[in-house]
Parts: sequence; C-alpha cells; structure tokens
Amino acid sequence: MRHFSAYLFDVDGTLVDSAADICAAIQLVLSTTRQNSVSDEFLRFYIGRHLLDLFQELLPELTREQMDQMIADYRRIYLARHHCSTRTYPGIAEALAALPGRKSTATTKGTPTTRSVLEMFGLLPYFDHVQGTDGFPAKPEPDVIFASLKGLGANPEDCLLVGDSPADMEAGRRAGVKTCAVLWGYGKREDMARWEPDYWIEHPSELAV
Repeated sequence: MRHFSAYLFDVDGTLVDSAADICAAIQLVLSTTRQNSVSDEFLRFYIGRHLLDLFQELLPELTREQMDQMIADYRRIYLARHHCSTRTYPGIAEALAALPGRKSTATTKGTPTTRSVLEMFGLLPYFDHVQGTDGFPAKPEPDVIFASLKGLGANPEDCLLVGDSPADMEAGRRAGVKTCAVLWGYGKREDMARWEPDYWIEHPSELAV
C-alpha cells in the first residue's frame, strides 16, 4: 500500500468495537415504541449512518420531531453507558503509531464524543485533528470528509479514508479521496465492494506496510 500524507479514520467498527454499547442504547430507545423485536445484527448494519435513517425505516409513521427526540434519548443513554462494552480492535494503536502522515477522524459521532472515545481508549495522541459530524449531513454524504480535510489542511488526492461500511466507501468516492475497506468491522464485504475500494485489509498492521 502506498503511503499518504493524510489519513482519515472512521471510528465505530474501524478503530473500536462499539457495537454492544450502540445497539444496547438503540434497543432501549426502541423499547418505548411498538418496534421492540429488532435484532442487534440488523442494527449493526446501520452503525456509521445517521440514526434518522434507521428510525425512518423502522417507524415511518412517526413525525420528524418524534424521531429527533428519540435521537436525543439515544445520545443520552449511549453516553451514560460510559463505553463500558467498547474495546479497541487489536493492533489499532500499534498501526496508528507506525503510520506516517497526519491523521484525523471522519465519523458520524459528534466531535466531542469522538474526542472522549479516543481519549478513553488511549488513541487521542495519535491524531492531529478530531472531526465528527456536527450539524451537517452524515455519511454517505461527504461533508465530514471535507471538514476533516480542512482541519488537516490536506488535499483529497493526498488522503486515504479508512472505514468499515458502504457509507464510508461511498462518502470517500464522493469526496475524491482514496478508500481502504477494513474487514474486521460491521460492513459486509459485498456491500463495500460496490464502491470499489482502492485497498482491502484484514488487519490494522497492513496499513503501514
């Protein structure tokens, strides 16, 4: 794999395995509605996308105001869990330490939450910039990538986006950056393949090769 001057990382399913905390918080929110029989496997497919997409599919009869309240409830419940079931994927810290170039995040989480997660799991020192989705459209829209590139002062052609979902790969294509699909996260290989990632890796150590 060629080396880049800038690297952007998705967080959930790429740097940390946070599905247990995310799904538990969503399930608790859904338990207040009639939709209380959704599997964690189904919910994992939506990790990395905006919760509005999930609620619109499951509960189309609700108003936008009701869904916004559910999203607010989710964020409160998720933070209250203090990431108790989240873990860093093996080899991530070592790969970030060995990887040349400047690094930032490009995640659907808000920036403050992203920073706290990175700090909690000892990953924050490896990043030159932290960027979440703050008041603009979430992936697969490319907005968070553009914001992250601006924060790094980097050009799209000099950047590699590393992620685990089809939304990551689509956003990367739309932003004009190279993309790297990781195979240890939540996305299905066949779904990511539709966006023709430039690289595929099975272990974080392959990033710095």
